[in-house]
Formats: sequence, C-alpha cells, structure tokens
Amino acid sequence: MRKEITKISTDFLKMNSDEIRKNVSFTLSFFRRGEQGFLILIAIVIGLLGGFGNYLFRETILFFHHFVFETLYDILKVSQGGWHAALISLIPMVGGLLLIPLALVFGKKEVFGYGFPEFLKTVALKGGIFKLRNLFIKGLAASITLGIGGSAGQEGPIAAIGGTIGSWVGQILKVSTRQMKVLVASGVAAGIAATFNAPIAGVFFAFEIVMLGNYELTNFAPVVIASAMGTVITRVLLGTEAAFTIPPYRIASFFEIPLYIILGFLSAVFGIYFIRLFYRVKDFFEKLHFPAYFKPALGGILVGTIGIAYPQVFGNGYEFAQQALFGQMGWTLLLGLFIFKMVATSITLGSGGAGGVFAPLIYIGVMMGGLYGYLVHALFPSFTAPTQVYALVGMGSFLAAVTHAPLTGLFLLFELSGDYQIIIPGMIACIIGTVVAHMLQPDSIDTVDLTRQGINLHQGRDINVLRNIPVREVMIHEVDTLPEDLPLRQILMRAKESVQSYFPVISRNGDLLGVISLRDIRPLLMEEELMNLIIAKDVVDEDYIYLTPDDNLDTAMKKFAQKDLGQLPVVDPKNHRKLLGMLKRTDVINAYNNAILKLSME
Repeated sequence: MRKEITKISTDFLKMNSDEIRKNVSFTLSFFRRGEQGFLILIAIVIGLLGGFGNYLFRETILFFHHFVFETLYDILKVSQGGWHAALISLIPMVGGLLLIPLALVFGKKEVFGYGFPEFLKTVALKGGIFKLRNLFIKGLAASITLGIGGSAGQEGPIAAIGGTIGSWVGQILKVSTRQMKVLVASGVAAGIAATFNAPIAGVFFAFEIVMLGNYELTNFAPVVIASAMGTVITRVLLGTEAAFTIPPYRIASFFEIPLYIILGFLSAVFGIYFIRLFYRVKDFFEKLHFPAYFKPALGGILVGTIGIAYPQVFGNGYEFAQQALFGQMGWTLLLGLFIFKMVATSITLGSGGAGGVFAPLIYIGVMMGGLYGYLVHALFPSFTAPTQVYALVGMGSFLAAVTHAPLTGLFLLFELSGDYQIIIPGMIACIIGTVVAHMLQPDSIDTVDLTRQGINLHQGRDINVLRNIPVREVMIHEVDTLPEDLPLRQILMRAKESVQSYFPVISRNGDLLGVISLRDIRPLLMEEELMNLIIAKDVVDEDYIYLTPDDNLDTAMKKFAQKDLGQLPVVDPKNHRKLLGMLKRTDVINAYNNAILKLSME
C-alpha cells in the first residue's frame, strides 16, 4: 500500500503545469455536467473565502479600535472623569474624518452610509455583478466606523463582502445570471454564519433577505454548504463559542405564552418606530446644508455626545447586550440604552458612517425584551421567567420584525442558546412581530430606500427593470421643434422631412406650448384654403403629458398609455415649460428588451 501511495505521489510531482491545468479543467467540466455538483464545489471555495474574509474584517476592526480608539481614549485622559470625560465625544468624529480620503478616491456613494439596500438592488436587478474593489472599500470603511466608536454593525458589511466574493468567483467561471445569484447568496450565508458562528442563521439570512424567500432545492444545497464552510473557518481560527454566551433558558409556566404574543406586538411597534426614525435622520442629513464629506464627522460628534452619558452605544455593543442577557443591568439603564442606541445608530449611518444594522437590531431587541421582562416579572412573579429570558426572545423578535425575516430571527435564537425550549416562545414572538410589522409597514429596513426609487423587489423582474432605468438614459436630446406661428402647410413639409411623428411647439420666448402629432392635423389635410391660415398655435395640444429626466421608464409607459401616445416631451423638473428632449415608446421597449437580455443569460 505504501508503495502505491509513493508511486502516485511521484507521478503527481512529475506532472507539468499543463497537465495539472488539464486535470483541473477536466474536474470542473465533470462537475459542470451536473449543475448541482458544480455549484456545490464552487460553494465550498466561496464558504472558505467568506470565512477568511470575516476573520480579516474582524481583525481590521480590532486594529482601529486598539490603535485609534483606545489611543485617543488615553491621550484625552477620558478615564480621569470630569471635563476629560466630555472629550470622548471627539473620538467617533475621528472615524468620520478618516472616511474622507476613501470617499475622495472611490466616491461618496460607495463609502458613505448604509449600503445594504443597494447591495440587494444589484443582486435582484443587475445580475449580482460586483466589483472586487468592494471587498476593500466596504471592509475598510466599516472597520473605521465601527473600530472608532460608530454605532453600527459588522454583519451588513460582512454580508456584502461575502456576496462580493461569491460574485467574483462567479465572474471568473462565467456562470449564468441565476447561478450568479446563488453564488452571491452562498457568500452572504458564509459571512453571516462566520460572524455569529451560527450556520443555520446564515442560511436563512441568505434566503429570506437576499434570495427573497426562493427556497428552490437547486439553490438550497450550495448556500448550506457555503454557510457550513464559513462556520468551519471561524471555529478553526476563533473557537467554537457563539457570538453570545446565553444563560440557561426555561419556561416558568405555559401561562407565559400570551406574554410572548404581546412581546411580538411590541417588537413590531417599536421596530416600525426605529425604521421611521432611521430614515428621518437619514433624510435630515441629506438635506442638511453642510459639506457632504464632513457629515460623517458631524454625526460622529453627535454620537460621541450621547456616549458621554451612555458609552455603551459605541461600536456593535455585543459585550453590553451580553450583560443584559445575564440580567446584569437595571431597568433604567436598559431604558436609556434602548432609546439612545436607536438614536445613535440612526445618526451614525444616516450621516454617512459605514456599517450595518443587524448588530444594533440585536442590541435594541435585547434591551427592549429586558425592559418588558422587568415589567411582567414585577406584575406576575409566580409564573414568569427571569428578565433575561425575555431579553433573549426580544432579541430575535425585534430583529425579525425590522428585517421581515422571521426564520433568521428564530434560528439565530436557537443557535445562540443551544436550547430547544426557546423554539416555542421564539416562534410566537418572531412570527407575530413580523406579521404585524408587515401589516403596519410593508417595507423592511432594507427595502424602504428601494421603494422610494420605485423598486419593489418582490414584484416581477419586468416591472423592476423598467423602474431601474431613468428617462435620461433613453430620451432624445436633438428634437425638431415648431415655432408657434408656423403655418399648417409648412408644418406638413417639416413632417415629410422629419422622422418624428410628434412635434413640440415653442413660443417666441422659448417656452413649450404643447405638442402636435400627425394624427391631430390629419382632419385638416383636405381643407386647402386653411393651409396658410392655420398656424401651429391653433392646433397644438396644450394639455400635454410630460416627463422629467428623473422619471423611470415604468412611469413613462403608464403615461404613454393614458392617451395611447408614441412620444412624450421631457421637460425640466423645475420648469415644465422648458423642453429638454423627447422620449419614444419604441425606444423604451428597446431599452427594456436589452436590459432583459443582459439579465437572462441562463
């Protein structure tokens, strides 16, 4: 046996690079014959890379925390108290300032703010094609924000990093669009699983949030494999402990069940409040007349000011959520952290700081559940569990309500606790929270921004393709126009020489009066005596329908249908009498067909 092994090893070493390449190519071609096997093979690689990506991302956060946050903490002598303690407000500002060079090099849109909605948009509407530089940009920007005290989470960025790894591998192998989405979801699952040391939660995060609930078997296997491999890397490099240590769980009485139903309702109500607060703060900073590159620094000062009284709001806050889960916080501190963590997270990400919301949702849910636990245990001490039990269930139900991902919240609870007993109250609170939240507000925290853009990820791809293309990309800028005093005879001569069927009529001072179509003047063609008497102003349709460059093609198609028109004028958004161009229905259809063709490469 030893001789056979030695012979095989010797033969392998004698192979040249071409032979090795041929063998690898043969292996890949073998797996390609069965799509499932091919995707599983690639998912293993993506899972391993996603696990390593999570490790490097964590280490980068720790680097900035130790070498910047703690250094500044010592330099400013914050621990001495007194007026020195107030200087802690300056530390998160430094994080905002360090983002400026990144934004100058790569652009504000790629560096600043909560980027996960755009990530989902790219997956759903652009085939999941991400640039490899996203690994560097998202990772470094979020590491700076989190490491230097910003109130955000690392899970959104690591999901984007894992998804980019999946996309990068898919682009190298030139997979189809459908396969690309599966590989992106596999990378996301690996990243989330590695972060929490919770492979099942990683799988359901990918399916509920990234794959929009598409649980096809052909999609399922690669995502599960990648999630498992990401967890393996984390356990090898960081140990087998989960992100949180959870106290022993017990149900004191089945009379508690209605209390968990109420907790689900509370999760929905406060979850909707947080979503609305989050986007109001974001809108405030977008409208604020302040240099855009310095807005994250301004947000850092505001978060730092909150940190003077509640330093627990800095960073992802895992250690303080851990304390609450063990019942080591009084109700007043729980209340303060519940309120100010929502505010601090909204400011950090709304002002342009980089990061995610997953960790803050866990944190806020723990504080909310802990507060609720104090109340019910004070009212019904004989048949209610300790406060920390409600904090644990609140963690999952609040997360589920805000993200509209009940299975992610539920299985995260299960994997973190390792206790099957939590399934019943977890199912009740997570499902109730999600259903009620969806009834109160159809959008999750990740889809509000997309809905504002007219994109509904749960609608058909056709509608979203149209909504994702602005009029400015398809409109015609060079247009034949008619002066208002042009006689009908000359209008007909212009029409013969032009490819247009619709002609904007312009007044003497340059304003758009309306549009003339050939069908409008057809009844007048037999009236020879009117040819020189009637001018453009007499037959123009002043009740015209118009578009602006910022409108999307879905809006355009609806307006075309109102009067069965073939062309529409495109006007200045601030001055509807200023003509910018025309949009043809045929050009919209061509743009749609081209977009669908790019997405349909299966």
